[in-house]
Amino acid sequence: MNESRRKILQMLSAGQITPDEAERLIAALEKEQPGSPGGPGSSPKVRPKYLRVVVESNEDDGSDGSKVNVRVPMQLLRAGVKLASLIPAQARDRVNEALRKDGLPFDLSQIKPENLEELIDQLDDVTVDVGHKNHKARVMLFCE
Repeated sequence: MNESRRKILQMLSAGQITPDEAERLIAALEKEQPGSPGGPGSSPKVRPKYLRVVVESNEDDGSDGSKVNVRVPMQLLRAGVKLASLIPAQARDRVNEALRKDGLPFDLSQIKPENLEELIDQLDDVTVDVGHKNHKARVMLFCE
């Protein structure tokens, strides 16, 4: 812990400043420190606005190489996650059971906005090769 932060905390414990004032002072210190997020010399992290889903057919049979290119606004995903919390428990249980029945052990009650943000932060470029008998495709997910 640096000396300035220690002094701020001492002033807070002595009652010389309020917790809000201490928070503002510490935030100002963090902005001044080089190498800290949001500090001088660092670029602020840009929040992605879209989730792009691209599906390309890898057929070697001379077909047209069908392609799907979907751009979903992140705000739509965020709103959907918030709305998921409004699904009645009985309906959520039915959906979870149907998903498990189809081999997808997923619980809708675990979908939370903070989980979506963490996923978005970790999602860089994901590519999945999908194959089914005579059909092969590549699925790519990325944020932009």
